[in-house]
Amino acid sequence: MIEILSTKKLTTTQRNILEEAEINCIEEDFIKIESQDFKCPQVIENAIFTSQNAVKSVANHNITIKNCFCVGDKTEALLKHHGFTVAEKAYQAQLLAERIVAFHSEKDFTLFCGNIRREELPKLLKENNIKLEEIQVYETQLTSKNMFRTYDGVLFFSPSAVESYSQRNLFEDTTVFCLGKTTEAAARKHTNNIITANRTTVENVLVQVIKHFK
Repeated sequence: MIEILSTKKLTTTQRNILEEAEINCIEEDFIKIESQDFKCPQVIENAIFTSQNAVKSVANHNITIKNCFCVGDKTEALLKHHGFTVAEKAYQAQLLAERIVAFHSEKDFTLFCGNIRREELPKLLKENNIKLEEIQVYETQLTSKNMFRTYDGVLFFSPSAVESYSQRNLFEDTTVFCLGKTTEAAARKHTNNIITANRTTVENVLVQVIKHFK
């Protein structure tokens, strides 16, 4: 039987997708997300969210946000679930930044982020003189562990998980499955044996796994 490793715990529904395809999946959380206390204005005109983790942290505070700009379907869905209006969505932070530059350059923005965040979006906005305030609302902690063996495939859902896994494990000939281009870029530091989901959802990563092994 094909055996793979997911670097984060899956939901029951996601697990069932693999079980129906007769693929055995070992699950370990290679990162831990901790929400942080933060201060910000009660009303924000334009907020940027590049992850669901930031949305979860902000949703616990009584903040009014008039327009949200986000990366990914799941982040958009979570924002709408909490009653926020999504003005723009893209599937990569770089593409979202390009849309902001093209269509919203006159606006001021607040980026809600974690302690580990990529540079592309803030860099592009600042290069185009778009005012950006960054507020750290969660922390990503690496929880690396030695798996003492290899798998037919390893699933990564963030660059941080790639970094955490690489601290104690080798990639060797394992096929790596990635959620999105930023995670793929992190994995390319260790291997070229990569398959990247064509949609930024966990479910699509699982679809790629099944296509590859079946």
